[in-house]
Amino acid sequence: MIDFNNTEIAFKAKNNRELRNSYFLFKSIGYNWLVKLGPPMIQACFSMRFPIKGLIKATVFKQFCGGENIADCESAIDKLHAFNIGTILDYSVEGEENEASFDATAKEIIQTIHKAANNPKIPFSVFKVTGVARFGLLESINSNKRLSQTETEEYQRVYNRINLICETAFRLNVRLFIDAEESWIQDAIDQLALQMIQKYNLEKAIVYNTLQFYRHDRLAFLVKELEKAKQGKYIYGIKLVRGAYMEKEAERALKLGYQNPIQPSKLNSDIDYNKALDFCIENIAHTAICAGTHNEESCKHLIVLMQKHQLNANHQSIYFSQLFGMSDHLSYNLANAGFNVAKYLPYGPVKSVLPYLFRRAQENTSVKGQAGRELALILKEMNRRKSN
Repeated sequence: MIDFNNTEIAFKAKNNRELRNSYFLFKSIGYNWLVKLGPPMIQACFSMRFPIKGLIKATVFKQFCGGENIADCESAIDKLHAFNIGTILDYSVEGEENEASFDATAKEIIQTIHKAANNPKIPFSVFKVTGVARFGLLESINSNKRLSQTETEEYQRVYNRINLICETAFRLNVRLFIDAEESWIQDAIDQLALQMIQKYNLEKAIVYNTLQFYRHDRLAFLVKELEKAKQGKYIYGIKLVRGAYMEKEAERALKLGYQNPIQPSKLNSDIDYNKALDFCIENIAHTAICAGTHNEESCKHLIVLMQKHQLNANHQSIYFSQLFGMSDHLSYNLANAGFNVAKYLPYGPVKSVLPYLFRRAQENTSVKGQAGRELALILKEMNRRKSN
């Protein structure tokens, strides 16, 4: 079994200065009060035109992002590839709500697909449906509201954008993730993802839907969708994650008085996640998976499953994935052992990716032990280097 505590391998790509910078960043993220006060303070500074972009770019942006555009990401892509880790270029601009920005985002996503074509350094592309569609429209579809003529035309434009993105991926043979989002728009996203999967995954997995296992209904959903894939004779591509909207989900359910879609405990999420891995590996002829996880036990679970089913470490239908700037002890040790690994590499203008950066900071305080785990491993490697 892989030793995920091997910090020499985990941080081989970082020099001493980079290691120290990561240490101080995760140390800062460990302070809950700073993480809570940081976002409004930064937004206020931007509103008052204080020159803080350079500070953000040199710290949290550098840790979690590849650059402001695709060209900026080249050095990170090459550095990851040097250690047999692929890159998933993730255009992380959020919060736009107009047709011009949706068209511009779709164009940028298509550029990432062209960048990935015939490029072994970039095994996947990715997009969020809310990057190319109005949130309110997806809410209406999700709640089965009757659309007006204007909304019907708007939805057709959304479908056309998504179809063009997926058709480009299919034509250029680039695997493509459709990210999961909030539960109150996820049914609409699942419908779109399924249409694209049924259209483009007849021979191999090109389009992947994403399932968030902090939801208590996703395991049953997976079983149902995979059964449909078998009957329909297409490959169901799946990215398995635990999820990124837990606190928001619980607050909304309480406020509006409906059943909380979130699992009753982290343990339940972990159990369902690993059961989903079991089910996928047992049905690997009909699916292709990416285990998007920062959980060591789930990584070990998948390794054991692959060995049990006599699947090669570099099996073309099985990938591990983590976020850039996090869990290098998983990514680098897995890649070193010959498994397929890819890092999500967000990019975009500094101000536009702030929501993403705020989520990463909050995630590292709310995910049990994440910041502490990162700190302990970094400190271990710093001490190892001092003693050598």
